[in-house]
Amino acid sequence: MATDSSASPVARAQCPYCGVGCGLELKAPAEPGGSCTARGDRHHPSSLGQVCVKGATVGETLHHNRLTTPLWRARTDQPFEAISWERAFSLLVERIQATLASKGPQALAIYGSGQFLCEDYYAANKLLKGALGSNNFDANSRLCMSSAVAGYARSLGSDGPPCCYDDLDLADLVLLIGTNTAECHPVLFQRLLKRRRKGAGPRLVVVDPRATAASDAADLHLAIAPGTDLALLCGLGHLLLQRGGVDQAFVAVHTEGFTELETLWRAWEPARAAAVCGIAKADLRQLADWWCEAAAALSLWSMGVNQSREGTATVAAICNLHLVSGQIGRPGAGPFSLTGQPNAMGGREVGGLAQLLPGYRTVSDPEHRAEVERHWGVAPGSIVPEPGLAVWQQIEAMERGELDLWWVAATNPLVSLPSLDRVRAAVASCPLVVLSEAYAGTETEAVAHLVLPAAQWSEKEGVMVNSERRVTLCRAFREPPGEARPDWAIFAELGRRLGFVEQFNYGTAAEVYAEFVALTAGRLCDSSGLSHQLLADHGPQQWPFPGGTEPGGGQERLYTETGCDGRRFPTPSGRARLWADPPLGLAEPPDAAYPLVLTVGRLLGHWHTMTRTAHVARVAKAHPEPLLEVHPHDATQAGLEEGGMAQVRSRRGALLVKVQLSARIRPGTVFLPMHWGASQGELACEANRLMHELGCPISKQPELKGAAVALAPA
Repeated sequence: MATDSSASPVARAQCPYCGVGCGLELKAPAEPGGSCTARGDRHHPSSLGQVCVKGATVGETLHHNRLTTPLWRARTDQPFEAISWERAFSLLVERIQATLASKGPQALAIYGSGQFLCEDYYAANKLLKGALGSNNFDANSRLCMSSAVAGYARSLGSDGPPCCYDDLDLADLVLLIGTNTAECHPVLFQRLLKRRRKGAGPRLVVVDPRATAASDAADLHLAIAPGTDLALLCGLGHLLLQRGGVDQAFVAVHTEGFTELETLWRAWEPARAAAVCGIAKADLRQLADWWCEAAAALSLWSMGVNQSREGTATVAAICNLHLVSGQIGRPGAGPFSLTGQPNAMGGREVGGLAQLLPGYRTVSDPEHRAEVERHWGVAPGSIVPEPGLAVWQQIEAMERGELDLWWVAATNPLVSLPSLDRVRAAVASCPLVVLSEAYAGTETEAVAHLVLPAAQWSEKEGVMVNSERRVTLCRAFREPPGEARPDWAIFAELGRRLGFVEQFNYGTAAEVYAEFVALTAGRLCDSSGLSHQLLADHGPQQWPFPGGTEPGGGQERLYTETGCDGRRFPTPSGRARLWADPPLGLAEPPDAAYPLVLTVGRLLGHWHTMTRTAHVARVAKAHPEPLLEVHPHDATQAGLEEGGMAQVRSRRGALLVKVQLSARIRPGTVFLPMHWGASQGELACEANRLMHELGCPISKQPELKGAAVALAPA
């Protein structure tokens, strides 16, 4: 690969941040030791040259603070010592074999990441679920997209967003619910604004307890109380019934369960819904009027919906509205989840959660298990039929002394998980904590025994998939530092050393990908016509992309009249399911002792736990410290002032943070960014120490958007 900085871009890749999946062009540094430069790839069909500040500065994050050799310590109160890869693999083989002999495979668990490439996901799942017989592979997509996964599967029969980014240009009405799109998916939001500046619409409605840059641009902002999204959607459904917004023909032919849903909706008259949500009835009626008028309505959502005890039910409620009004499977219309991480979409296809197998299969289906076992070349019955432990269940298993090995890869759960004090105590009891990581000094490294240096994005070849099902080959354009290795290669080498030589006899990432896509043939996410070579030669492609498909011939939308599914949903009846889930509200509502609701989230420039973005001067200047956003009324009640320090206390702990007064947040609600973990020194502000672990019983996704807190001057 060329390294001449005056030549064309060294490589093209998908941006390694949010699930928009912007294309990047990357150039080698002008001089040795310098930073790579990044710009938007004008040829990438998802982003057309656009990129946000994180993507534009990603070249500045590749060199700093890198892990270059395996590290080991027998106890976490000891310093690390550098060891060889041979010693590292020997430690892993010894522990795994001992655990299999003494406790069995259920004492092994891996916690992966939406930062993985598809090849990393695939090798790890094949190793744990197929070779070792444990389904305890989960990923931080559990904190991100698992409610969307469960909601789509429950309503439509299978995971997979039915929309595409072109629908942003075609919708008459766009509903943003539970997403601060302007900051968390800025390229898509700018696409909407560009269209609006031309006077071409669409009407824009934002549902968010906070006023944000997204709501500033909206025609209607519904500042609902936290935890009332489902009640709002039920109230909207009631008005669709009143206003003739039901497509009776579509409902009769393509859905089931309408009678039960109609009964639920009729109970949520506008006065009731508006009172629960804390909004004006007129605003709810306005949204209903616009929905009924729209030739094409598009709903976009993200963490504000997913991170809830009602996450799956709320996703189903969004699907209900589109199905009942026939707003799905056609240009500009449909329920469209915005993926939080760069390859959380690909991870879902590869089987990267504890209940999943590759190709949108589940471990509970005997036919699915048999298909995968044959493909993997493992004995029948190797894949156990019970779902593995989701990440919080892994924490609980450590508390009970049931896990011997917890392997964390490409993520930093000692910042991102809820109830962090409880997490630390649980992890401290695990005999062997392994961390595969690119960067030194993370909060999770502090609790690890064995640290493996991982090659990151830019240093390994592989595939990512974005929110619109667009598949991009990410090219390696620099060598990994020191002895760092790709994650897929680490898992494959361990598999061979454990005796599964034929099953992990890969020489390249392209071979891993070829084995994976063969498992998708005939599935909703059919990618069997794709390969590294095709993606290298013809650029990003959209699935479904069956074998024999011509480049550029992937399907833009799912569940269309003319598509390969013929508007038949992948359910036993071929019809989509309507669900009548009654609203329940927050899992931990405010009370006299804890009268406010804390919600947490991201800022425009920073990414999750800041292992990359904390080292970018431009970003650090824009977001120099964490601030607690408090409504002036709540601040007065608590005796707080602008710029003063507040103690924020929940049932799980307390922290100190500087106050920012803002009338842009709903009274009774406070907001704290989740980025600043313990590694940030004096700026440390572990927001998730305060958050509870209760979550959706179906998706197992924690309710990270709402915890009861009290405020006091520090």
